[in-house]
Amino acid sequence: MKVGIALNMLYEPGRPDAAVVHEHFALGDLAEPLGFDSLWALEHHFTGYAMSPAPTQMLAYFAGRTKRVALGTAVIVLPWHDPIRVAEQIALLDIMCGGRCLFGFGRGAASAEYEGFGIAMGEARPRFAEAAQIVVKALANESFEHRGEHYKIARTSIRPRPISHPERRFYASSVSPESAELIAKLGFGMLLIMQNEWAKCREDIVKFHATAAAAGFAAKPPIILTNVSVAESREEARERALRYLGRKWQSIDDHYHFSDGHLGSVKGYESYGKVAKTYAKLRDPEHLKKATEFYVSIQIVGTPDDCLQQIGELQEVTGLGHLVTEFAFGNLPHHEAELSMRLFADKVLPTLQHDPAFAVATTSAGHLPHRHGGHDDVFAPA
Repeated sequence: MKVGIALNMLYEPGRPDAAVVHEHFALGDLAEPLGFDSLWALEHHFTGYAMSPAPTQMLAYFAGRTKRVALGTAVIVLPWHDPIRVAEQIALLDIMCGGRCLFGFGRGAASAEYEGFGIAMGEARPRFAEAAQIVVKALANESFEHRGEHYKIARTSIRPRPISHPERRFYASSVSPESAELIAKLGFGMLLIMQNEWAKCREDIVKFHATAAAAGFAAKPPIILTNVSVAESREEARERALRYLGRKWQSIDDHYHFSDGHLGSVKGYESYGKVAKTYAKLRDPEHLKKATEFYVSIQIVGTPDDCLQQIGELQEVTGLGHLVTEFAFGNLPHHEAELSMRLFADKVLPTLQHDPAFAVATTSAGHLPHRHGGHDDVFAPA
């Protein structure tokens, strides 16, 4: 199994943004010497939910500071960008890092970000589909053209050309069934943010692979992003997770405004409307407590041995091939995040990477182990 880290730079009231960014960069600098396989950058804008507005730029910084780790985006939100510029940035990063890059794409779910860029959110799905096709064409072909609903491009070519085939290493995140079908038909792999019970995620993966196969594409093991709280004591790991992951809910609603239900009336986002009731309930302390306990239960939390057991179960259920971890979440103090990351690298990472028990294999679509109880429409995006 491959294992990476993601940098989610949450705004912290009372501290300079630069201080928060530099602490996360320090964690990024540890990824390669501690033995991790990959380093991932997010994309968000305007609210401080994640202060990472330019993922390829951030990865270019790390391309010059590393030799081995893969560099990934989780994700580039295609409807916010000119797809030719995205293809150019990918090609240049591919050269800068020697072909060790992976790319995740998405369409975003925050109306504040769409409004900030002056893009109609109801056009997100068709814009994503067209932009994805253009990026693939630009990278795979010496020259290309495109005539669609939102983009009309005369025959042209991007320079410099990539040195590898990054378009063969494309993944996309999806929540709605319609988005999953779209990315499967594009031949992209599946990038999952762990926000539901594991068996439900497995069901989504099975459906995704079936759609990809029907479209003529071989299934790729999914990439899964999850939070990790590891400590020598199970109690310490759980207390940290409950305290700091519990802070995520308000930052999520401040950014996405799920609780007001507005997404239910936005074309292409109707399935998001059902989370409004759940987020509205989080104003009640008892519901907040239950939601946090459920969310912690589907992350990786505990001693190093606990983490190995949980990741093994997660792999059995989902068939994951690449686990992407977050150690700094909810304004967890930097020294605690670093200690957790170092302990994981020392006691968990070598087993995941080298023990045959964690070798990547496709699991059957039959019995789904049921580890956790369900929860109504919890949605905690990256």
